[in-house]
Amino acid sequence: MKIKQIVFTEINKAELLQLDASEMKPGCVLVKTAVSTISSGTERANITGDPNVNANGASEVVFPRASGYNSAGEVIRVADDVKDVKVGDRVVVYWGKHKDYNLMREKNVVKIEDDNVSYETAALSFIASFPMAAIRKTRLEMGESAMVMGLGVLGMIAVKLLRLAGAVPVIAVDPNPDRRKIALECGADYALDPFEEGFADRVKEITDGGVNVCIEVTGVGAGFNQALDCMAKFGRVALLGCTRNSDFTVDYYKKIHSPGITVIGAHTIARPEEESHPGWFTHRDDIKAVLRLCSGGRLTLEDLVGETHSPEDCPEIYNRLIFDKKYPVAVQFDWRKLK
Repeated sequence: MKIKQIVFTEINKAELLQLDASEMKPGCVLVKTAVSTISSGTERANITGDPNVNANGASEVVFPRASGYNSAGEVIRVADDVKDVKVGDRVVVYWGKHKDYNLMREKNVVKIEDDNVSYETAALSFIASFPMAAIRKTRLEMGESAMVMGLGVLGMIAVKLLRLAGAVPVIAVDPNPDRRKIALECGADYALDPFEEGFADRVKEITDGGVNVCIEVTGVGAGFNQALDCMAKFGRVALLGCTRNSDFTVDYYKKIHSPGITVIGAHTIARPEEESHPGWFTHRDDIKAVLRLCSGGRLTLEDLVGETHSPEDCPEIYNRLIFDKKYPVAVQFDWRKLK
């Protein structure tokens, strides 16, 4: 069997290749992909040759590279020992790749229980679990103020989830005015430019002294520094964005130690593998939670998708991801459009 897969064959180059499929293995299911979502920050880092793309591996630049960890589709084959998934089930695939068929371990697919949840929404549910986990770790209380630094897809979803969780006010921060406008449509109470004079003073004015919770998604040292300037005493900052460059300085005494700030590592892999407990949910349980929120009409994700393309358009789409500063919040590939 042959499959088609998007591969970063060299720096700044994406191609749709035809490759040999893996053989069926025990405990696995074969999923025919309907929709996959580009994770802009991670995939930009991968295609541009950033060495810091594997938190647990060696920091070396090796091509070819493949990405695309959130997709959704239909199960077309299962191994004999698979118990909870059957042929015909609609599922979320997490830690898969951008390809027309993903062979996955059973534990890496989550059944979409509600037929009214679209593949487009499901292909964002794993990505949505990232800010969900970050918010859980901050132990946000209803009525506390919250701020999101950086309004990519993770930041926009964080805005939606913070509002849903009862944060007030929710402050969205990004230098891009288009992104700030979208954040307001997503439920932010305020949308601010971090480069405006008096930014931190404005945040403290809005929050009557400082932010209780911040979800930092820029992955930039300057963003973290600015977030610390905005915090209330005993505030909590979740570092969700991947800080790939460690070359920055923080005045830990004045900005963390003295005001009693809690800094939380919120990379999505920093969570339990098998059993959820308060504040610390597994990937599967967070994906299920996202799907329930979407099914119940509490959360919408599909509205964040700015463009949908055939996988055959991947060279142009990734070229824009690298160089176009007006790239949409979320872009998806529709694998049903393959010729």
